[in-house]
Amino acid sequence: MQKLLVIFLAAGLLACNHRSNTYSELGTDGWLKGTDEQKLEEVAHQLGGFSRTMVEVSYRYSELYWAGEDENWKYAEHQLEHLIEALEDGLTRRPVRAASAKDFLETTLPNVEKAIESGEKAVFDEGFQVLTLGCNACHAKEGEGFIRIQEPLVRSSPVRF
Repeated sequence: MQKLLVIFLAAGLLACNHRSNTYSELGTDGWLKGTDEQKLEEVAHQLGGFSRTMVEVSYRYSELYWAGEDENWKYAEHQLEHLIEALEDGLTRRPVRAASAKDFLETTLPNVEKAIESGEKAVFDEGFQVLTLGCNACHAKEGEGFIRIQEPLVRSSPVRF
């Protein structure tokens, strides 16, 4: 039985070590074409700028709101963590936006974190209102004041506490 197990594991490891060298061997059509520089430009284009960041931030913002409404503080922490990561990634791609986001990142988000840590819904609600105001202030600084954020009215996620 042990010999059979060793043979099975060895075969599995050999299969895992097989690597394909071309896209066609992977069953794809090799969508990255051209020089290395052209490929990097295409990857950068696919990652997008700040508008794609805002799609994720919007999702995280909504989930954060509903986590607070449910008093699901662990889920709220999780959403805030990922909201921050999304913003940081977006600012890496678009550093020109960093000046507008500075106060938001250094003051607003830590205050929301403290509101979550309090475990008190009233404190969270106040912190979330400040978060919303911070979003709108940042949009105004970027000349995007026509993008007005408000507390979500409809829950779109199936996550519940």
